[in-house]
Amino acid sequence: MSTTSTPSPSPAPPPQDVSTAPPQGRVRLDRAAKTTVGLLFLAWIVDYIDRLVINLALPHIGTEFGIDRTQQGLVLSAFFFAYASCQIPGGLLADRFGSKKILLWAMLVWSVFTALTGTAWSFAALLVIRVLFGAGQGIFPAAAMKAVAERTGPEERMTASGWISSSNAFGAVVAPLIAGPVIALWGWRMSFYAVAGLGVATFVLVRLLLPPARPATGPRTAEGGGTRALLASPPMWLYVGMLFGYGMLAWGLTSWVPSYLQTERGLSLEKSGLLSALPALFGGVAMILSGRCADRVKGRPAILVAPSMAVAGAAVLGMTQAEGLVAFEALLCLAYAACTFCFTPIFAVPLRTLSTRLSGAASGMINFGGQSAGILVPILMGYLADTYSFTVAFAVLGLGAALTSVLALVAPQTSASLHSRLGPSLRD
Repeated sequence: MSTTSTPSPSPAPPPQDVSTAPPQGRVRLDRAAKTTVGLLFLAWIVDYIDRLVINLALPHIGTEFGIDRTQQGLVLSAFFFAYASCQIPGGLLADRFGSKKILLWAMLVWSVFTALTGTAWSFAALLVIRVLFGAGQGIFPAAAMKAVAERTGPEERMTASGWISSSNAFGAVVAPLIAGPVIALWGWRMSFYAVAGLGVATFVLVRLLLPPARPATGPRTAEGGGTRALLASPPMWLYVGMLFGYGMLAWGLTSWVPSYLQTERGLSLEKSGLLSALPALFGGVAMILSGRCADRVKGRPAILVAPSMAVAGAAVLGMTQAEGLVAFEALLCLAYAACTFCFTPIFAVPLRTLSTRLSGAASGMINFGGQSAGILVPILMGYLADTYSFTVAFAVLGLGAALTSVLALVAPQTSASLHSRLGPSLRD
């Protein structure tokens, strides 16, 4: 965290509001921003592949270790417990030591524990390895978002973030194409060794090619003062809550649809992987578009997030009543696209408003909300599927859509409105 100068005695003028700003034209990224986007897009695809392989392998792991769906959900939740817990520390580390250094450490650690997942000899060992894997991946997102903020201007930041964030969706497409055949031919353990190698290769590319950061923007804050004020800021927790509701849908669908298609619809591993990946294509396109839209309207979650999440919630509830596989898949694609459209706009107002010196902490704070849902939802859905049915398990995800929609209506809608509600140490 930057130290030095004393805040000025008078508040800085608020950021220009969308109501008075000139119309925003098409956003064009410069060369450094494009290189950053390309490298982090690749890194995040590998991050997501490493994370999703276990969803495809879970039925095989359950059979080998003799564990039920509730325990399988616990394996998924063990990852998210560590992943969520490391979001804010990851942002603080990136602010303190630099985004590139923390990115590289994260990639190295998660690649090691991806490989070690393939060596798990018991259910308990698998839980421990997944916790440590989650810790390695948990420090990555905030550092990646800070790296983007340091290499882009506010007017292009969400467009760049939209492209990078879409990598999650495309990673969901690539993961079954890589892991499915490997699991079918050589077993679930070999799939983890294969994707660990991708992580090491990407580590080398990022280390060699990531452009240098631009000079920091925004006011300097006293040691720790800005971070403490950020964590204590009530309006910031509205964005955290929005991403929690988003995470309920995103992680609920991602974690359990492959198992549902295999065990309830009787599909093969390969077919379930392809049908699970198809919605991600729609999600990837939606996320790219959402970044552009967020830059054009300078945030405004009531316009972008609330209606999209309402559509996602309605589609998930429709899935529970779909009898045919085609209807189920169509509603799943709609739910995934509408849900992922919300991700980048949730970050838009805070990252356009706050100093880049605090972008790591801010990103980690908001990400904590989404990943906290990842702790709760996999094990809750596993329990509901065991105790009642998958219909009940999927229906409960509608609560996440409702939460995000409501908070999107009451959160600050522009940089000016958030700026006016922040504490003095964050806006001076």
